[in-house]
Amino acid sequence: MKQSIGCRSCAHTPLHPVMDLGLQPLANNLLLPEHLDQHEPRFPLELWVCPKCWLMQIGELVPPVKLFSEYLYFSSFSDLMLSHARNAAERYITEFSLGGRSRVVEIASNDGYLLKNFVQAGIPALGIEPAANVAKAARALGIETLVEFFGEALADRLAAEGRQADLILGNNVFAHAPDINDFVSGLKRLVRPGGRIVLEFPYALDFLERQEFDTVYHEHVFYFSLLPLIPLFQKNGLEIFHAERLAIHGGSLRVFAAPAREQAVRGSVAELLGLERQQGLDSLRPYELFSDRVRLLKEQLLSLLRDLKRQGKRIAAYGASAKGSTLLNYFGIGADLIEFVADRSTYKQGRLTPGTHLPILPDRALLDRMPDYTLLLTWNFADEILEQQSEYRGRGGRFILPIPEVRVV
Repeated sequence: MKQSIGCRSCAHTPLHPVMDLGLQPLANNLLLPEHLDQHEPRFPLELWVCPKCWLMQIGELVPPVKLFSEYLYFSSFSDLMLSHARNAAERYITEFSLGGRSRVVEIASNDGYLLKNFVQAGIPALGIEPAANVAKAARALGIETLVEFFGEALADRLAAEGRQADLILGNNVFAHAPDINDFVSGLKRLVRPGGRIVLEFPYALDFLERQEFDTVYHEHVFYFSLLPLIPLFQKNGLEIFHAERLAIHGGSLRVFAAPAREQAVRGSVAELLGLERQQGLDSLRPYELFSDRVRLLKEQLLSLLRDLKRQGKRIAAYGASAKGSTLLNYFGIGADLIEFVADRSTYKQGRLTPGTHLPILPDRALLDRMPDYTLLLTWNFADEILEQQSEYRGRGGRFILPIPEVRVV
């Protein structure tokens, strides 16, 4: 790995290398078959950690406009995401006493899967979503949605219009913002006095312990633990006053923040910081061991797939996800091992996986074609998908889960 730039949070240099995933295509750039003759760009994908503030981050950035102008991930295709969003909205409405005079703003509001719960409760809501095609779906639900990227400039404009928020939400967007100080400063400018900010994102502690290397792709610039976030928020006039671990997405963190000294800091913050230090996240060892464990995982999965092919077994995959793209390309799994990828999203069907160019078919294809084994690329939704595919499993089909360890179910 080449020498990286300085830390995007605290500006410390140099960063320490964690893992080199090689040249990777854009993980959500699902090609149409007629575009196969066009150049498919690949970019270095390297993961680093700052030995001063302990923020994990990728090295080379891809311009956001290339990543998000047209986006093929729609949250509403996951029953788990819809349920998670509904439960969270109901909790916040009650806990924060939100009503018709309140305002909720969600950053990266996707297709309105979360904000629709506030709109239905009569609470004014505003979505900020850079992908025009996804924002269109939210607007169809009656959710006001701005097609823009979030940062200080947009926050200042909304504040000047008198549109500060009682609650700012950001689910799985914080890690996507390359200028992290601009993002957090924007939160401070947009939140009303007495308001709250709630962010969710994959948790670095689970990432390291569970070998979740496939959550590394060009959209995900950062991989957060609480250690680097405390000083980052303080620097920008905010304070994290509560934190919760969640099971979703293979292990996530939900942090609650507010303008400094407005909320009493709960014991959960100190408890999680203590756990992170106990697990060594403020030392280089867990980061240095990570790539070795992933290489072992690669050997085990490839060995299993090749053995199955030698036995004449047919293998498919499920979930044309960004994490699936990273796994397939880094492990070198292509058409020699996998026949097709099934996916529930109608927006992805008929396209090809990035780099490996496997055809993406409707999820019904598992029943229509009955492969013997299916590699579950969207392992973070394993329970939901295994239940949806009960008929396939009942007919003898089996799933291979690659993370955190290779197992067949």
